[in-house]
Amino acid sequence: MKIYIVRHTAVGVNGVCYGQTDVPLKDTFEQEATIVKENLKGVPYDAIFSSPLSRARKLAEYCGYDNIQLYDRLKELHFGEWEMKEWDDIEMKEWETDWINKPAPKGESFKQMYDRVASFIDELKEADYKSVIIFAHGGVINCFKVYFGQTDLQGAFDNMPEYGQITEFEL
Repeated sequence: MKIYIVRHTAVGVNGVCYGQTDVPLKDTFEQEATIVKENLKGVPYDAIFSSPLSRARKLAEYCGYDNIQLYDRLKELHFGEWEMKEWDDIEMKEWETDWINKPAPKGESFKQMYDRVASFIDELKEADYKSVIIFAHGGVINCFKVYFGQTDLQGAFDNMPEYGQITEFEL
């Protein structure tokens, strides 16, 4: 199965931790989304999946897809109490010692996020699709990279995909 996973376009917030918060998109959404739509033209698919967060779902809709299946497991990392706080105002020293296993206060660890994304991929294995398109987030795409052996958990955020980037995997 061919998997095309698309990172949402640029968000309209800067310098804040927004994980699972439903933040607005930049005013450049339409220009960015038009490029994504053009890049997806002709890509075959049997199913369309998306994070339910509007920044991913809105891009899927703009690209003209219907019957979009929304999955909470495709949401970005949940930063709990840190959501919508300025990065500079967050005390992260303890978390940074083991961010893979240690959750943000009232949030989740990267390992917890990876496990939920991996369970989604495991379910895809059982499906009879030849090709799917997924609209999601940078952290989710990095979980796919870990799952497919392109990096390990420690290096998952070394190469964050660009906004609107399409990454391909073979399952």
